[in-house]
Amino acid sequence: MYPLNQIPSEAKIRKLLRRQLFGKNVFCPWCRSRKVVSEKDRYRCRDCRQRFSILSHTWLTNMKLPLVQFWVILWCWTAQIPIRQTMSLTKLPDQTVRHWFDQFRTHLPDQTHVLERLIQLDEAFFHRRFLMLGKQVGTRKLAYAVTAGTSPAREHAASFLFQFVEPGSQLWTDGAGIYRNINRWWPVRHSRDIHRRFEFRHTSEVEGIFGNYRTFVRRMYHHHWSVNLEKYVREFCFRFSSPELFENPLYYISKTLTLVTTC
Repeated sequence: MYPLNQIPSEAKIRKLLRRQLFGKNVFCPWCRSRKVVSEKDRYRCRDCRQRFSILSHTWLTNMKLPLVQFWVILWCWTAQIPIRQTMSLTKLPDQTVRHWFDQFRTHLPDQTHVLERLIQLDEAFFHRRFLMLGKQVGTRKLAYAVTAGTSPAREHAASFLFQFVEPGSQLWTDGAGIYRNINRWWPVRHSRDIHRRFEFRHTSEVEGIFGNYRTFVRRMYHHHWSVNLEKYVREFCFRFSSPELFENPLYYISKTLTLVTTC
């Protein structure tokens, strides 16, 4: 069904998941006893008599998909295969594919960068929302803030600096009024470009990031709904700052799938 040599067999996937969650030996997630017996695709603890499956104490507990189909969807998401092509590969409807892409995005680990030294900051508008995005020049470090509204104010810029910019850094922006005298709000050395004078040197990297973001969303999701702005930006920033997380499904699983025990 899936002519992709990147996709392991169901038995191999089950083994990979079991090793990731339990290590060498399966134990009971209820009482941590190792006195468990296998019952087809499930296990039973001889001590507390609870039954469980490999995934029953993870965020995949209610998954109805066969493991191979799940792995194909995850492979498509990590490899940035667009929605429509993923639908063709998996034979699943648009709603199901988008649901799983959203699940993968939601369970990315926490990531917050505090930018320092030399930083470019810019903003962009989407329907009823705006995005402030900062980039530490010469690195892959990004920070962002999504706010409801039609236009940013100076307090939005100041709040961004409070959260994401190291005091004493050099801040480069465009000539928007929200950045005027921003160094009075936060201890930064501020320089700016005036775009109407064809000055772009101080914002070239961050504006390039905005262009890459728009291309990513159009290619991956085909259109941009502002209600998904924060989700899409979070995924994009992860892909930009931590590309190793998306090298293959197994690496993503190793960083995001953990067993939640009850004892």
